[in-house]
Amino acid sequence: MSKHVVISGGGTGIGLACAKYFAARNARVAIIGRREQVLRDAASAIEHEFPDAPKVLPFATDLTSAEQVEALRGEIDERFEYIDVLINAAGGHVQRRFPSSTYADGLAGIARRWTDNFAMNTLSAVLLTEALLPKMRTPGGRILFMSSIAAYRGSGAGCYGAAKAALHPYCFDLAKTLGAKGITVNTIAPGYIADTEFFGSALSEDQYQAKLAETLNNRAGLPSDVANAVGWLTSAEAVHITAQIVQINGGAERGR
Repeated sequence: MSKHVVISGGGTGIGLACAKYFAARNARVAIIGRREQVLRDAASAIEHEFPDAPKVLPFATDLTSAEQVEALRGEIDERFEYIDVLINAAGGHVQRRFPSSTYADGLAGIARRWTDNFAMNTLSAVLLTEALLPKMRTPGGRILFMSSIAAYRGSGAGCYGAAKAALHPYCFDLAKTLGAKGITVNTIAPGYIADTEFFGSALSEDQYQAKLAETLNNRAGLPSDVANAVGWLTSAEAVHITAQIVQINGGAERGR
């Protein structure tokens, strides 16, 4: 029986790698994001790469909007009898995604940066998860959140790392609530992952080399590294793994 998988942020980067992982295993995959064309392009690319897999379903939704997530829940209700795997990979750092001119100076700018990062990284995952909890397979459902190494050591501005760190206690609380139902809840905290929109071309060569130097194996992470870990955590073999934060950073969080 093929799995039913829902992935936020499934149009690019880690989310797209996860979508490909499950499509390769004949799962029925839904991908969610803000940009409709990006999602359609991703779905087409997956269909081209895995022509025998079920057709990927793209849903353009602003996951920070309760009203839009409510509407999304209705659409998913119509297409999925249940959900085996929910992966919350949507997010980003507002100071990377938007130009600095977007934000005012002073306390007003600080307040908006913190609020926007919380909405983008925490609230988006909470709203989608709460909306789809009734659809999770019981027992056997798997819920994953995407945190960051910044949750452990900061992000230079505070607001991004704090927003990611907020997912950790939510993961723990959900794991406690859902454990008796046979649903596991875990979080992955990646370090530097190349080939993603998060970093894109933002790093200079010196910065890139500095990221590599932080690792213990002298390599950048890849989206497939995260997707492979997601695959194991959502498998039947990981039934006794819940309420965990799994770091994928080549040892960078420990430092040399």
